[in-house]
Amino acid sequence: MANDWRVTVTLHDTSGVGQAMQALRDHEVEDDVRRRLGHRVAVSAEGACIFLYAGTEDAAREADRVARELTAQRGLPADFVLERWHPDEEEWEDADVVLPRTAEERQAEHQRLEQEETRESVETGVAQWEVRVEMPSRRAAAEFEERLQAEQRQVVRRWTLLVLGANDEDDANALAQLIKQEAPAGTKVETEQLGPLLPFTSIGPIPIW
Repeated sequence: MANDWRVTVTLHDTSGVGQAMQALRDHEVEDDVRRRLGHRVAVSAEGACIFLYAGTEDAAREADRVARELTAQRGLPADFVLERWHPDEEEWEDADVVLPRTAEERQAEHQRLEQEETRESVETGVAQWEVRVEMPSRRAAAEFEERLQAEQRQVVRRWTLLVLGANDEDDANALAQLIKQEAPAGTKVETEQLGPLLPFTSIGPIPIW
């Protein structure tokens, strides 16, 4: 399921998280809740926050109503935020934010994201993206590391793995494409954005509806 919608329930007292989570699980077996939602909802928790993920706006809004009812019934004060995943910004936005609809709007959003990532990389000195290069052998990794260093590229090697930083997604993709062209056969190249995107607990989301 594409969990593009999220309800964040922030409890005023962290001691109530367990009670709220149990209340949500108890509602899993109630036919009226399943009928009202019409879609599966997953839940996870982190600190004082409970996150409800849904695939549609209707399901998310119904999950929001159910969560409000359950916390109110149990006397658990909480704040509620309904958000939607923004595919271009690659972050959660308020549900009322209008997503870009045209190719030009999506390109503008993408460029703004790239500029923001580059700015953060420069200001913090920490790359926002990385290119991970898995070489076919330790010798190949050492030789390719020397080649990259000769090209004035900063690279870290761990046995057969080479890691290079990039300021933004476009830079990472361009660097990955260049390495694919120059690396020996059997090399695996991947790009990865640094940092978690979804605040799931260590055991992952728990489906409840």
